[in-house]
Amino acid sequence: MSRELSDLYRSLAEDADGHSLAAPEQVRRRADRRARVRVAGAALATALLVGGLATGTRLVLAGEETALPSPAGTPAPTASAPAPGPSPSPGGTASPTGSPSPTGAPPSTGTPAAPTTGTGAPPRTPASIPDRAFFVQAPANRTGIEPVFRDTVALPRLCDARYRSDAGIVQRRTRNLAYKLPRTPQGYVPDGSYTHSITVYRPGRAGDFLRELRAAVRGCPEQPGVSGGNPSTSRVRLLADGRFGDDSVLFEIRTPARDVEGDPTGGEEVRLIRAVRLGDVVTVLWEQGWEGTSAERSQVDADSRRAVDAIERWLG
Repeated sequence: MSRELSDLYRSLAEDADGHSLAAPEQVRRRADRRARVRVAGAALATALLVGGLATGTRLVLAGEETALPSPAGTPAPTASAPAPGPSPSPGGTASPTGSPSPTGAPPSTGTPAAPTTGTGAPPRTPASIPDRAFFVQAPANRTGIEPVFRDTVALPRLCDARYRSDAGIVQRRTRNLAYKLPRTPQGYVPDGSYTHSITVYRPGRAGDFLRELRAAVRGCPEQPGVSGGNPSTSRVRLLADGRFGDDSVLFEIRTPARDVEGDPTGGEEVRLIRAVRLGDVVTVLWEQGWEGTSAERSQVDADSRRAVDAIERWLG
């Protein structure tokens, strides 16, 4: 044996001699305690694992539940299978009875709906009259004098006629405008003028007004001083009229013409007045001439059509 190895054994023996060996009972107790610690640790780990699995299972089961348990003494409801729905129609998906269909149609009740009648709600009576309700003159008739809105009478006096329908007026607007005939060169004095009015009546009263106006014309075949301060007796009569609006009345007033000195000229001044009804609206064109001129039927007819067209566009 080498010297280094002998020295190593010697040191080991000296170190072992400095420590006393434990008694056999102490060694056994230490071994038992270590065994119990290992068993307790294993049991704790097993308990934690089992508890975690149980908690997770409860969470999963709670997520799958569809109803809470019924209170004590109350029978739990029993689920029933849904009744089969109707077969889908070729035009779309059918809906169960009592629930709206995907297209928004009302549910079928098994009884066909009664058909609706009529043409819809009645037209609304306008409450005001805008400027656009009045016609615009044709370029060939414009004099350069702008129309003027003013509060004035809409009709000539017809003997002692009174219009009870005036109590049904909602609003009236009146304007004066001058015109020239297409053949008259620009810059000449006008060939005539109108008092042009639009009146809105309460429902039913516009028709009453036209009936009263016809009766007033028939009841006043002549009267003095109708035309612009002319003292001569005027003749009043109804004229056959074409189709204007829903109804119309056309009449004339003929008065012996006089010169600036007041002397008769042998001719006549002719005034034409037309009232046209469109629903609850009445428009009146009263031709009043210009410095002794007379109305021309063709021009009054053309402007009457423009007046009707403008009101129809307004009422829409």
